[in-house]
Amino acid sequence: MGTFSIWHWLIVLVVVVLIFGTKKLKNVGADLGSAVKGFKDGVRDGTGSVDAAAPAATAQQVSASKMADANTVDVEAKTKS
Repeated sequence: MGTFSIWHWLIVLVVVVLIFGTKKLKNVGADLGSAVKGFKDGVRDGTGSVDAAAPAATAQQVSASKMADANTVDVEAKTKS
């Protein structure tokens, strides 16, 4: 009694199709698919920006270690006002 058989799920599916219609269910499926795709792209872009930030942190460490070099010029960037 705790599990539903295949017939229960088929009846539920028929009722849902009768209530919402196939066109609306198709639109919901397409919207859900595009949302998942957007989420995957966002996650992929998020990991790419973390990887891009790692060389910047390494560059700061390298610039700190280069201060002992006599040929290195340390310049501070300022924004235009």
